[in-house]
Amino acid sequence: MDESLQYPIGKFKAPEKITDALIAAWHSAIAQFPEDLRKAVSSLNNEQLDTPYRQGGWTVRQVVHHCADSHANSLMRFKLALTEDNPIIKPYEEAKWAELSDSSMPIEPALQMIEGIHARWVVLLKSLSNHQFAQTYYHPEHKKSFRLDYTLALYAWHCNHHLAHITKFKERMNW
Repeated sequence: MDESLQYPIGKFKAPEKITDALIAAWHSAIAQFPEDLRKAVSSLNNEQLDTPYRQGGWTVRQVVHHCADSHANSLMRFKLALTEDNPIIKPYEEAKWAELSDSSMPIEPALQMIEGIHARWVVLLKSLSNHQFAQTYYHPEHKKSFRLDYTLALYAWHCNHHLAHITKFKERMNW
């Protein structure tokens, strides 16, 4: 399989050192994602939305719904970490979620969810101190704790990763 189709911006790499400048850049990616995603999918018709972005991959529609699901979960993980001491989060089967009937519905509700989730996430992120970014949650699948600054980096990458799935796919298809 062509890994560049699966990871169009490369696999996530955690930064060696987290700086205020990196946090600001990740915050900006979270803030910009809803607008960029809406722009990327606005010209697509139902047939295009129901086309997998790569062989064996999700459809564009499933990617949009996945982002709504994933980012809702991430916002909740942030809130849990900020209000509890290293809480154990609930993992979920994202591939199975993408097969549920709500992932085949129109994308507008998912886009609206993403806009709302990100609006709240951005306000929360602006309020966090370095101490709060160091707070953690425990992920039982990985058997380790994750800091919120690391999680912010991961989700900024996640936004750009899935946006690139869609934009690069549109380029390949000349849409």
